[in-house]
Amino acid sequence: MDTQKTLPETRAWPLLRWVWVGYLKKYKWFLIAAGIMMALEGASLGAFSYMMKPMFDSAFGSGSTGALFTVSMVFGAIFMLRGVTSVSHKLIVSFVSQKSTADLRMALVSQLMVQDNAFHQTHPPGHLIQRIQADVGAINNVWSAFILGAGRDAIALVSLVGVALSIDWRWTLVAFVGTPLLVLPALVAQRFVRRRAREARDLGADLATRLDEIFHGIVPTKLNRLEQYQSDRFRRDTKSLVTAQIKAAGGSASIGGLVDVTAGLGVFCVLLFGGSEIVSGEKTVGEFMAFFTAMGMMFEPLRSLAGLTGRWQVAAAAIERLKELMELIPSIKDPAKPKPVPAGVPRISLSKVNLSYGDTPVLSGTTFTAEAGKTTAIVGASGAGKSTIFNVLTRLVDPQSGEILLQDVNNRDLTLDDLRNLFSVVSQEALLFDDTIRENILLGRENVSDEELNKVLDAAHVSDFLPKLANGLDSEVGPRGSNLSGGQRQRVVIARALLRDTPVLLLDEATSALDTKSEAVVQKALDGLSEGRTTLVIAHRLSTVRGADKIVVMDKGRVVDEGTHDELLKRGGVYAELHRLQFNTEGATAEERALSPVTDPALDGTAARPGLLARIFGGWLRS
Repeated sequence: MDTQKTLPETRAWPLLRWVWVGYLKKYKWFLIAAGIMMALEGASLGAFSYMMKPMFDSAFGSGSTGALFTVSMVFGAIFMLRGVTSVSHKLIVSFVSQKSTADLRMALVSQLMVQDNAFHQTHPPGHLIQRIQADVGAINNVWSAFILGAGRDAIALVSLVGVALSIDWRWTLVAFVGTPLLVLPALVAQRFVRRRAREARDLGADLATRLDEIFHGIVPTKLNRLEQYQSDRFRRDTKSLVTAQIKAAGGSASIGGLVDVTAGLGVFCVLLFGGSEIVSGEKTVGEFMAFFTAMGMMFEPLRSLAGLTGRWQVAAAAIERLKELMELIPSIKDPAKPKPVPAGVPRISLSKVNLSYGDTPVLSGTTFTAEAGKTTAIVGASGAGKSTIFNVLTRLVDPQSGEILLQDVNNRDLTLDDLRNLFSVVSQEALLFDDTIRENILLGRENVSDEELNKVLDAAHVSDFLPKLANGLDSEVGPRGSNLSGGQRQRVVIARALLRDTPVLLLDEATSALDTKSEAVVQKALDGLSEGRTTLVIAHRLSTVRGADKIVVMDKGRVVDEGTHDELLKRGGVYAELHRLQFNTEGATAEERALSPVTDPALDGTAARPGLLARIFGGWLRS
């Protein structure tokens, strides 16, 4: 995504065309109306300067009251026209700019959400937020100013040059004698502004990422006394951003300053050249005043237009980045000829699935089957590839080889919507949105009856804690569900999964972060949720998967064993070793075994903690 090296060669027209075709063309009639209003406003400056001649030569020079009245009426009409047209086109352009940037923001969010996991792993949330908020905002601010300034000021400049030429073409040439001196410095300044603007955008994205890390990690920041450390990092990033922004602003200001120098040189030459003709009587005072007024007014729109070139560089840097994002093609997408969704509860089969991230293998020939309507547990040490199984099932990532079948249909032959509508996922993260409990369960669904909703609330044991909340189901859960306990968050997620009523259930360490009491309630809800569904469970605590119909044991991306709990223990191997390490069933005395509830395989794995305490304090207990 780094296009820093190509910035000087980027042309304005492709960027303007991209914005026009994608986001402005639909508002062309509004822009045409605004253009007419701007033309009238810009032309009013030419009319104003031209009326200086009759005002000085006819009204003041001849002393005619009638001429004075006529000139006054014309001046009044000019200012009335200018006021009406100015308000009209500003309102229209504001409407178009706000609507078009809203369209761009919505399109960008939709585009970013369909990108695959690899994209989001290399683009931090802060950077993407900066693209959506700051870059689109920069386009809005600069684009509206660009339309207003370029339209009105260009027309004003043309009308004023026309007035100057009509009075004396030689004076006009003299006035622009310094213009060639403006071109090269202006080009250098534009490139400088473009580079600094791009740098400021990158630094702004880094700053947004830093803020995202600070506030999402506020608890570990406090516990580790990292407030000063984070403040120092933020201060350094902020200083770098301010420096880049000042440099960009200085570059933009220098372009306007160059115009002022050129204007000063032109006025000096006109006064010397034209003043002598006034003194000699070759030109009237009215002609000189009309010309001088036109020239005085001319350099203001010229200065504004020159300033817009600097502002355009800022907008161009933002448009380039957005164009790059909007033109990204997701690597994971719907098949050209999708197949229908398999009926009923599907059997899930993985056959010789291989997946690597770069040079790091994650799945190596992974093969197993999860029978329809039954529970299959996936166990193994950290890094064995368990969570990756869920990712390839739902096509968050595609393997390099192998196939994944739902019944007899390859998951790549289903549309992403159809595929993901087959799955409900409950993980230890229990992702909730900063909204009400009701909305976190419904997620926008409007056709859910109260009876159906109450049924899932009871089944997920959400009804157990609702009376304790002030607003019940309409209570706000807070950022990331912070107003609820871990067990309450999990039950809300389970209620959401129940309402989805999908044939496949994926459980990823759904109870690992809960206390014993909460785990018992959540586990009961999960048991009800898994009935009649093909369920895959990832678990570190082996006690939670004892009752699975099948346990698949993974090690370094491979399936090394599978069977029931009892079968795997009898065979020994990886599962038996994991069981021994987790429950300390080897090397303990008979008295220590009696003190440790974990020696009873029927007990829940959370009892492993009392067993460990018993071993530590065994001598004290025996005494």
